[in-house]
Amino acid sequence: MHRACERRARSTSQAGGAKQGPAIGFCDTGLLLFAAFLFFTPDWIGHRSLPGCALAGLKKPFSVCSSSARLLSSDKNKTGWDAPMSLFESDKSAERLPVSLITGFLGSGKTTLLNRLLRHGAMRDSAVIINEYGEVSLDHLLVERVDGEVAVLASGCICCTIRSDLEETLRAFLVKRDRGEVPPFRRVLVETTGLADPAPIVQLLLNNPMVSHFLRLDTVVTTVDAANAIHQLDHQYEAVKQVALADRLLITKCDLVSNIAVLEQRLRQINPGARVERVTHGEIDPERLFGAALIDPEKKAIDVARWLNEQSFAGSREPAHEHHDHTHHSHDTGITSFVVSFDEPLDWMTVSQWLAYLRGARGEDLLRVKGILNLCGEQTPVVIHGVHHVFHPPVALSEWPDADRRSRIVFITRGIARQDVLALWQAGRAAA
Repeated sequence: MHRACERRARSTSQAGGAKQGPAIGFCDTGLLLFAAFLFFTPDWIGHRSLPGCALAGLKKPFSVCSSSARLLSSDKNKTGWDAPMSLFESDKSAERLPVSLITGFLGSGKTTLLNRLLRHGAMRDSAVIINEYGEVSLDHLLVERVDGEVAVLASGCICCTIRSDLEETLRAFLVKRDRGEVPPFRRVLVETTGLADPAPIVQLLLNNPMVSHFLRLDTVVTTVDAANAIHQLDHQYEAVKQVALADRLLITKCDLVSNIAVLEQRLRQINPGARVERVTHGEIDPERLFGAALIDPEKKAIDVARWLNEQSFAGSREPAHEHHDHTHHSHDTGITSFVVSFDEPLDWMTVSQWLAYLRGARGEDLLRVKGILNLCGEQTPVVIHGVHHVFHPPVALSEWPDADRRSRIVFITRGIARQDVLALWQAGRAAA
């Protein structure tokens, strides 16, 4: 088969003329598609034989075709072109509108926060999507209703309630903006209901081509009720998940609690990488709240240190660590977070199969994964970002932001320990 591939590649090159660089052969294209299949194939196709819950499923070694991996990672550089060819699309997030998600448990102050934000001059060119009019209504800001779902607020923002699914609402917003039916906007804010799981919305923004081609995930903001959060974290997994997926954690109603430090410590144990802020009546500078993405479009700068915040994960707990003296099992006792780093450049085929096995065996327990990779044959870093089994297609950044060339991946999981993730990695490398 290899000889046949070589003959096809040789005949293609000869037909193209001596002055052209060698074309990508059938073998290279097939291997590229195979690598993409491994990374993005639905779990029920690619991993139907894997166990659904036991950690033993993570320890089964996976085979890696090392020769194929070398073709994907290094042979592409042996072309006649001046610039090496990359397997990955360049990151275009700076060209897309930022979408920030405001979530939090019932009564935690989401709408109060939204009211305050919309009064800031810097937020006047925002589109706002809410699931329902909450305890603190936005009606007093209303100046014009465009149709049954969309309204223009006094600040110049537009607001709409979700009466269909979010994807249709977002696309309709963009169409109305392009037609001039609503004022122009530069960002979108989405407020969820108190019991909503934020994961599906994040997944929509990460890997739905009808949305992610125009919009990008900027910041997940979670409001936390200081008076009731401890009880909610003990008894409601939705509250725990809202904290675990957040980039910003805003503690509200601080005036009702004398000791906030206990809650702050608990929040940092669940999600060490999120910035924790105390707010009064929803008042906070928008510049401190938004802009959590890897790339800052305004400054045109890549901020890996801020995005990963890997220093905050030092000494993170392992699963099943109990809080306080509770005799019951709290919903966040299985949440763990950690960073896995590699000094040497990695082989993409090995990485993609490793992540595919993790997603297939324990996708529901991968709450959030984000990282920057130094891959063999790639001149610039490659970014990965996922929630559960859904990952954004990996993209290549334009340059390394600093001298640190390590691959670093942040994991926030439920019941998956760091040593199990590393054991699977070592098993894959041994099989290569």
